Amino acid sequence: MGYKTILTVVTDEALAAPTIDHAATVAEGWGAHLDVLCFGVDRTQTGYYYAGANAMILQETLNRASADAEALAEAARKALGRHDVRWAVEQGVAQLADIGRHVAGRARFADLTVLPKPYGGERGVELEPITEGALFEGQTPVLVVPDNVTPMPKPGRVVIGWNESAEALRSVRAALPILMGADAVHVVVIDPPQHGPNRSDPGGLLSQFLARHGVSAEIDVLSKTMPRVSDVLMRHVTDVDADMVVMGAYGHSRFREAILGGATRNMLELAKVPVFMAH
Repeated sequence: MGYKTILTVVTDEALAAPTIDHAATVAEGWGAHLDVLCFGVDRTQTGYYYAGANAMILQETLNRASADAEALAEAARKALGRHDVRWAVEQGVAQLADIGRHVAGRARFADLTVLPKPYGGERGVELEPITEGALFEGQTPVLVVPDNVTPMPKPGRVVIGWNESAEALRSVRAALPILMGADAVHVVVIDPPQHGPNRSDPGGLLSQFLARHGVSAEIDVLSKTMPRVSDVLMRHVTDVDADMVVMGAYGHSRFREAILGGATRNMLELAKVPVFMAH
């Protein structure tokens, strides 16, 4: 059991090298094939130009996106030259409104998608639909990696954000190859419910499930001593010196998370270690 096809997507030359280095390192660790999609983003939208706008303007935008894709593909090949991994690079142009569909079509046939953080300063707006396309339509787990993290093929210490949701359980199942190879796994339960079948043993059934896969997990029950769950979880990640977080993605609607915030969005904004997610 493992990951044999890994996908990554680059749309920003500044993020290309760190993202590809991380994806290639993971692929090396699993003996996997790495597919790299390089998209020049056509940011024109339906109705953006007034009726009768000069077709040369539209063609210029398309030409610029094509040139961006070519430059990204060249940067990708240069980065891949530093790694001993089987790889393929594809380039193309995608409209901003449609890029998630393109990513999903390829993510469906990957075991894991490695992507840069979609939120933060100097981030293109296309990174969010790329992440969502892989998670929702592509139905593949996503490993979101910060730029300044040293790539590692297999993390030694992993924190699982556990809230008994279907998304969290799906993430744990998808991350089993990683968890089985980790030196330490911490199941973090924040403010467990005071009523219900698991109130006396929060995280116990998950721990049993993991143990039967050879994973020795430690249950860490924490109080919500900070305003956001993500703040408590990230503080604990620092306390135990974790290399990765495993958590469910988007328990609420994406619209609600975008407007009001949520654990997924906050974690992806704050994360200083890779975050493994599934939905």
